[in-house]
Amino acid sequence: MIIIMLGAPGSGKGTVGNLLSKKFKITHISSGEIFRSYINKHNKLAEELKSYITEGRLVPNELAIKLVEKRLSEPDVKNGMILDGYPRTEEQAIELDELLGNISREVSIAVNLVIPDEEIVNRVINRRTCENPNCREIYNIEFKPPKVEGICDECGSTLITRIDDTKETVEQRLKTYHEISEDLIKYYSCKKILYTVKTNTHSNKTAEDIAEEISKYLGAKNW
Repeated sequence: MIIIMLGAPGSGKGTVGNLLSKKFKITHISSGEIFRSYINKHNKLAEELKSYITEGRLVPNELAIKLVEKRLSEPDVKNGMILDGYPRTEEQAIELDELLGNISREVSIAVNLVIPDEEIVNRVINRRTCENPNCREIYNIEFKPPKVEGICDECGSTLITRIDDTKETVEQRLKTYHEISEDLIKYYSCKKILYTVKTNTHSNKTAEDIAEEISKYLGAKNW
């Protein structure tokens, strides 16, 4: 099974993706984490990636697919994967389909999470992420704070604010997302594998509720 998580930055793709990963026992791959892992290498590629991420710009297609392709060749994705944050454009979606086709695989479902922009900005600037790459638990200091400030409930690691979790960066990322998302969503809709979930703070629909809804839908489809 291959699940694509679509939605604006801060819409909850990572949280829902983690829950689905545990539910189906398949690897959750965040494109942002792939890119950020290269930033720490302190080379020319790292500097180039950092400039895109901190300014809220898209990583160029050629560079993005190269890094994603390398990640998809690793053994932990053999039984399936959840791709979070990639593809971001119709062109990347086509490239991904070609890449998967070369190994006789295909996308099972594209989940589109829809939430108002103003709520996304508030979520992102209050988001804290576990620095442990094997945990990656996500918190919000307003509505999902850790039991101990700055410490992950799950593994005890330090919680960090990501370099791109600023108001200016998320507003730029939202602007970019809306400019390019329409064709991407239409692409998966035409392939009849798009599943849209709309939510807001008044709906009382938690990430667990959304993951359960998607799980039931996939179960009905016999994946």
